[in-house]
Amino acid sequence: MSKEKQVIEFPAAQKPHFKMIDVGRKRPTRRRAVASGSIYTNAEAFGKIKTGTLPKGDVLALAEAAGITGAKKTPDLIPMCHTLPLDQVTIHCALNDEENSVTVYCQAAAFAKTGVEMEALAGANAALLTIWDLTKGTDPALRIGDVKLLVKTGGKSGVWVNPDGIPDWLTEQLPDPRSLAGKQAAILVMSDRAATGDYEDESGPVLREALEQAGAEITAQQIIPDDAETIAETLQAICQKQKPDLLIAAGGTGPGPRDVTPDVLAEISDRMMDGLGDVLRAESLHYTDTAWLSRMTAAMVGATLVVAFPGSPKAVKECWEIIEPFLGDSLKKKKKQGYEAQS
Repeated sequence: MSKEKQVIEFPAAQKPHFKMIDVGRKRPTRRRAVASGSIYTNAEAFGKIKTGTLPKGDVLALAEAAGITGAKKTPDLIPMCHTLPLDQVTIHCALNDEENSVTVYCQAAAFAKTGVEMEALAGANAALLTIWDLTKGTDPALRIGDVKLLVKTGGKSGVWVNPDGIPDWLTEQLPDPRSLAGKQAAILVMSDRAATGDYEDESGPVLREALEQAGAEITAQQIIPDDAETIAETLQAICQKQKPDLLIAAGGTGPGPRDVTPDVLAEISDRMMDGLGDVLRAESLHYTDTAWLSRMTAAMVGATLVVAFPGSPKAVKECWEIIEPFLGDSLKKKKKQGYEAQS
């Protein structure tokens, strides 16, 4: 029985009223979230917050500690939240003299299967409530507001930014969604059925959309049969004549007798980049138990990095999610080490 089928279903009369989401088949990624909220005081209380002279002590220092604790305690307070191995929680308090307010920013980070936005929100709220607790003796008419999620990154959704806007300093720190801007890319799909028109290719369009969203210019897109000689000739022609920075080949990476893409790459490449295939197999194991059957790999053909994906559109999406975060930096490093296409 596969892991996907190992789910216990209760009889209808015994079904629970709610359920915790099963994240067992999600792939861990680097997750980050930033939340904020503000507390508004009168002038007297605000002055004492600034100078650290409130009767109970330095409120901002304690708010930082409370915010970190609040983020860590999130699953204890919110029943459906998963317990996450937080890598970092940071709290920053910004003072606004015009509004007599303190804005708290909480950042939470984890390498996990689910997001950390609730941890960021819990941390911000814990810090705000601590400021309230230490300030209420001076100003009982406090007000907390504007609590919101500003940014979250990681997972399938990539980068999410609050549509109401975020501070400039936070914008400058976000990952570049167009990490392949200025790069040229090619797409090559190996499929006997698609090449003869018996099957409509779905993987090529998926790759094209992903590459274009990342900013790449598509200079070639072809469908060819699973024939070793044809694959070799087509790969070499694209890499030698068009010299794209990147070529993604989809199909022909399985254990079947017609799956010859890795073998062709080994014959025509200047050097194999087997480590990328190892990463793809290891990470794909979170999606399917048969990931180890795939012979995904990569190689340098001239100045072009060729990456061999499986052929199904689902696998193409999953493999793209795996390599997309570091692909732009990989192409930059390739260029620095002498692999630069000459027009």
